[in-house]
Amino acid sequence: MFADRVAAFRLLHSAGTFVMPNPWDAGSAKFLTRLGFAALATTSAGAAFARGSPDAVGALPRDAVLANIAEIVAATSLPVNADFQAGFAEDLDALAENVRLCIATGIAGLSIEDATGDPSRPLYDLDVAIARLRAARAAIDETGSGVVLTARCEAWLVGAPDPRGTAVERLVAFAAAGADCLFAPGVVDVVAIRELVDAVSPRPLNVLMNESAADWSVAGLADLGVRRVSVGSALARVAWSAFMRAATALVETGSVSAIREAAPFATLNDMFG
Repeated sequence: MFADRVAAFRLLHSAGTFVMPNPWDAGSAKFLTRLGFAALATTSAGAAFARGSPDAVGALPRDAVLANIAEIVAATSLPVNADFQAGFAEDLDALAENVRLCIATGIAGLSIEDATGDPSRPLYDLDVAIARLRAARAAIDETGSGVVLTARCEAWLVGAPDPRGTAVERLVAFAAAGADCLFAPGVVDVVAIRELVDAVSPRPLNVLMNESAADWSVAGLADLGVRRVSVGSALARVAWSAFMRAATALVETGSVSAIREAAPFATLNDMFG
C-alpha cells in the first residue's frame, strides 16, 4: 500500500503543479483528504503548537514527531511528506537510522533542513549540510522504498545576510547531492522564486504559501515553474486564531458570539464516524 503512495507522490513531482496542505493531527488530515488534495505534508510547527511547544529544532523529541507522522499517515490514503526537521541527530549514522525510522511510518517523502537550532551558527556549514543530506539519501536508498527526499535551505527563516544567494548555492549543491525536491521556505520575491526554479531545474521546487504572500495564487506559482506548493503551519495557525478569538471573547466579555461560528457538532461527528 505504501509503495503505491510513493509511486503516486513521485508522479506528482514529474509535471504540473500540485498543492500539498499541512495537517497537524489525524482529524485535520482526514478533512483535507476529503477535500480532494493529491498529497499531504506534516508540519513540525503545527504539531509543536498542539503539544504546547514552540517550533524550534529539537523542541519535540524524535519519538513524539515520529508518532505524529504515523498518526497522520494512518489517517489518510494519500501520500504524506514528513517535515523531519534536521533529522534529530548530529551523528551521521544516527541521522540515517532516524530517517529509516521515519520511512517505517509509511511516508512517501521526507524533508531534511540545514538549520542547526543554534543562534550562534544558525545553518550547518555547507559541507556538513551536504554530508547530512547524503546520509539521508543513502538511508532511503538502502530501504529500497523510493521515498522522495526534499532538501530545505532555511536561509530566509534564520535571517541569513544574503538569503537569496545562500539559497541558490545550497539548493544547487543539495540537488547534486541527491535531493529529489528542493525547498527554501520564506522566499516571497517572485524574481527570487524564478531564479530558484531555474537553478535547480529539472528537479522540482517547493514554495511555501502563507500570509506573507497572500496575493499569490497557485496558478501564478505554476507560471513561475513551481512544482509543489505547501502552506506549512498556516492552517494550524488559522485554527488557533479562531480558538484564541473565541476563548478571549468568552473570558473578557462573556460573549458567545464567536462560539456560534463553530462547525456543527453533527457535521464533525459524521465526518469522523
